[in-house]
Formats: sequence, C-alpha cells, structure tokens
Amino acid sequence: MSLLLRRLSKLSSEKPALVTSSVLRRSNGFSSSSLQTPPCTIVGAAPCGADLGKLVIMNATKNGCTHLEKKVPMELVYSDPMVTIGASHGWVATRKHDGIVRLQDDLNPYASDTDPKRISLPPLVTLPRCQTQVVTNVAMSSSSPEDEDCVVAVKFLGSQLSFCRPAQANSEWINFRIASPCFYSSPVMFSKTHDMFCIPGSGGHLIGSWDPRAHKHKPKFQRLRFQNLPELTKTKRELLQSCCTSEHLVESRTTGETFLVKLYRRATASGTVKMQTKALMVFKLDEEGNAVYTQDIGDLSIFISKSEPFAVPASSFPGMAPNYVQFFDVEESISASLPRSSIVGGNCTFNAPYQIPPQNIG
Repeated sequence: MSLLLRRLSKLSSEKPALVTSSVLRRSNGFSSSSLQTPPCTIVGAAPCGADLGKLVIMNATKNGCTHLEKKVPMELVYSDPMVTIGASHGWVATRKHDGIVRLQDDLNPYASDTDPKRISLPPLVTLPRCQTQVVTNVAMSSSSPEDEDCVVAVKFLGSQLSFCRPAQANSEWINFRIASPCFYSSPVMFSKTHDMFCIPGSGGHLIGSWDPRAHKHKPKFQRLRFQNLPELTKTKRELLQSCCTSEHLVESRTTGETFLVKLYRRATASGTVKMQTKALMVFKLDEEGNAVYTQDIGDLSIFISKSEPFAVPASSFPGMAPNYVQFFDVEESISASLPRSSIVGGNCTFNAPYQIPPQNIG
C-alpha cells in the first residue's frame, strides 16, 4: 500500500470536512440548500495504533491522495470481503460472524470519528433455495438510514433480494425471490425518479423494478431496445467478445437522466491474474425503453465502485472533469473519457473500493 500511495501522489495532511463545492444544490439534487463536498474515493488507512488508522482518500477535484486526521477501524479498510459487503451514500454495510448486517458511517470522511454511527438491521431471513452469505451490493433510498422513510436493499448473489426500513419500529425484512437467473449477479440501485429499486439483467436487455414500501411482490419489468450502436471493427468486436461484461444502472438526480453502463473486462494474460477493463459503453435510457448509445453525457461524471453508483455535475465541483466514467474495484482503478474513448489507470489492490458521493455541510 505504501508503494501505491507514493506512486499516486505526494501525501498531504489536512482536516477531513472542509473541501467543499461553492455551489448550492437544488431540491432535485443531492441536497436542498447545503454546500457539498466533492466525491472522493477510499484508498486506505495509515496505522496509528489500537487497530485504528488515519483515512486516506482521493478527492475527485484534486490529483493524488490526501491523508486525513480522521481515525477509522482498520478492519473496515483491510477486512475480508465477507465483512464489508457494500456501501451507499457514504454508509458502509458490514456483516461479521453473528450474521447481523450493520450500517456504519466510519468511512465517510465527513462524518464524526469521535461519535461514529452504527445501525444494526434485523436478523436476515433466508428464503428456501436461496442464500444470504454472499452479497452482490447494498443500496439505500435516501442519504441516511436514520430517515423515517429510508429503505435499505441488500442484493444477494442468486435469487434473493431483501429490503428493510431501519428507522421503523419493529423493522423486519421484506424478501423477494427473483425468478429469472439473468438478475442473479446484477447490482441493485435506487431510482429517485421512479421511487423504486432497479436491477439490470445480464446483458442489459431487461430491467426489473421493485417497490417494497407498497408491498408489491410482483416486480415490474422493462425490456430495452438498444439504438445508435457504434460500428465496430473486426478487431474491436473480437476484443469485446473475449471479455466478461457487467451492467450498472446510474441515475443523475440533478438532471433526472438514467444511464446504463456496460463494462467489458478481461483477465490479464500473465503474472497474477486480475481483471482489466478493456472498453465500456454508456447508454441513455428513456421512458419508452430505448437505450441510446452515447459518448456525451454532458456536464456529468459517473462513479461506479462497490458503492451504489452515482452521477454528479462536474461544474459544481471545480477541478472535476465532465463526460467521464470513474470505475473503482478491488483490483483496478480507471478513468474513462467518453468523447475520446480512452481509458487510463490500471491494476492496484484496494480492500475497501468505495466511492463517497457528495456530502452536505451545514
């Protein structure tokens, strides 16, 4: 990790919560009237004793890494992936040997380290012929599980999708079994526009939507029609066919747009086998089910990691480039320019590959 940090930047030390956007967000954005911090990425933690470390982040508006004074539990940064199982809105979901899922704000650089919040969710219920040991990802309907109406979704590898409302008295899980195997390995996200949780099917041709608050046990499905596909050379087509693909739904809350991002990744040819991103495609979705290929998402920048994905306007955070997709995984960090069809970055090891969306200040 120390070699990685030296390579990324000359480390600096500063307080965690004072780098902010000077733009006030509207009510259809991430906040109604507060100043916001720019997006950031969790890089690691520098040990400082008693199983604690000082958080290291990469700020989306600056080059290189920043050492913070904030102390975090080292097990959240360098734990087994079965312990930290996902993140959303700056809250990390954990599950230890007792099987209880907990939401913690420890890795949010802008949350208190002297008074961290830990919220335990109800004991998980495993549906027949399902499993709840391996988690695909976690999503939330609002920025805090302490909000009265907040719904937390946990997507398990396979057919089970579970929801609960942590702030509700006597909260319990609402469990769904997904019939189609095309959703088994796909991540869940919350659409504020449609007020539903959505999952892209494998290949991206189908989207399933669930509304647990209305206790609708029959999901809605929408079939997508891909349009404006680029013409590919034989070499490019063979490259894409040799890759594993994954699909990610991302919603821009400032513009109301929804995008489907398809990542094409392939194992390295030599040395330690790791996955590398060889290409990606972005499609803009509309209400009629059209998925239109685009290399222009305007002022937006998209962030995809083990956290719930998000998109933000670059102009709200001076120094952040627009029309980019930032992808961050346990073994890779890349930045893709859509207009130039270029990818920079490469393989690095990250035990807590989480991106923190803008956080309100004041």
